[in-house]
Amino acid sequence: MLGLVRNPCPRRLPFLLLALGLSALAAEERPSLSLQPETARPGDPVLVTVSGLDEAPTGTLGETPLRFFPAKEGFQALTGLPVEQSPGPLEVKVTAPATEGSAPLELRGSLKVVEPGWRERRLRVASKYVKPPPEVEARMEEDRTAFATAFSQSFSPPLFAQDFAWPRKANVTARYGDLRTFNGEKQSQHFGTDIRGKLGAKVRAANEGTVVMTRDNYAAGNTVLLYHGVGLYTAYFHLSQILVKEGEQVKRGQLLGHVGSTGRSTGPHLHWGVKVEDKWVDAQRLLELRFF
Repeated sequence: MLGLVRNPCPRRLPFLLLALGLSALAAEERPSLSLQPETARPGDPVLVTVSGLDEAPTGTLGETPLRFFPAKEGFQALTGLPVEQSPGPLEVKVTAPATEGSAPLELRGSLKVVEPGWRERRLRVASKYVKPPPEVEARMEEDRTAFATAFSQSFSPPLFAQDFAWPRKANVTARYGDLRTFNGEKQSQHFGTDIRGKLGAKVRAANEGTVVMTRDNYAAGNTVLLYHGVGLYTAYFHLSQILVKEGEQVKRGQLLGHVGSTGRSTGPHLHWGVKVEDKWVDAQRLLELRFF
């Protein structure tokens, strides 16, 4: 082939160039599958990108169905691994719709899941937060109902046009997944990222979205929840002050409120959480995903 290109017959030259161009174009348009990240821990968000398709595919990550939305060069789906996910390879299967004269196309990939290496921490908090008194049970039930309503937004395309950013730039004091023992008794797992902050420090939106909760909750304290489309939410807990209203559209970096110590808190800090498809996932790993 190289010899033909180097010394072609003049009459054949246009046909050779056309054939080479079509081959290159076909290679560029061949559907492809990519994963972010390629190696994940339990609790990580996972972004599946399929390029080279005109219609939305269907697919699964392990046993979890994927919901695809249009992206710049094809389609993407965002999901999350449960914290209970066992280490080992996790298969990704994506099926592209059939086109005229051809059968459905299946793309496969594999996500490598590694040991999480959760850290253990021992904390002391007011006893009322370890064993809430009976008189607050009604309030806690109201909180659960309010969270369920806020987390029931309709699936939509992304409401954001940039990748995610830190809600404040400061040291992380507690990571996602930490195993916690409260007052030497009750054990739980930390499903957020705690960020250091003095009382009154600024807390900003990690990305564009819609405010779906502004509420004083018993455990989370003053809370702001944002919905970003595609089944993705960010949560901001323990605020001293809330500066936005439910239903408001906010921009990336917009001021949401100030750091506080409301609710079940050992001192002023921001608890930043990320929820994807009904799973709390690691917020720090969301920052590494490149949607655009």
